[in-house]
Amino acid sequence: MFSRPEQLAKRTGRKGVARFDFLQQLVAEFQDSDSAEAKEQVLANLANFAYDPINYEFLRQLKVIDLFLDQLSEDDPRIARCAVAGLCNLCLDPENKEYILGAGGVSLLVRCLSRTDEETVLDAITALMYLVTPQFKPEITSAQMVDCMVRVSRSRNARLSNLATVFLEDYCQVHQVESVRGAALVASIPLPPPRGAQP
Repeated sequence: MFSRPEQLAKRTGRKGVARFDFLQQLVAEFQDSDSAEAKEQVLANLANFAYDPINYEFLRQLKVIDLFLDQLSEDDPRIARCAVAGLCNLCLDPENKEYILGAGGVSLLVRCLSRTDEETVLDAITALMYLVTPQFKPEITSAQMVDCMVRVSRSRNARLSNLATVFLEDYCQVHQVESVRGAALVASIPLPPPRGAQP
């Protein structure tokens, strides 16, 4: 990772394409392309660039956060996966975090929890944990979210189960989790058939 301007300049060289210009080309390519495969590749590249803090200002100028947010609702699961990964990479930065929260990012990420792609769900949970602030914690740890994380924590997939358990233990109140688990236990107890019903 090249996180200092001098490292970037050394790697890019005098005649290299400036980082901002290159990112701008990627955004234009995404917007101009009709190919789902090309869009996925470009979005994956942008998500990778979102990993390096030196790119944050460029990505903000180019409205890449909005691009990622817009693609969370995309029907193509590969596009959505790249968008979630990009947001996950960006949201530890305070300025990016504030923007994502202000743009309704929490509700968009919560919707990604129902996706069937493992990486998308993992990145969505991780991003939601990164986005916890005093103001947004009630939304991120709502009863519905706790219920969802309790169900995910029971998954046979160890990666999903472990991350959901971390979410419950580190971000939720014990009474919230116990309340949901208690309700789930009651719901799972088989009730006797009504009187007169055939066994």
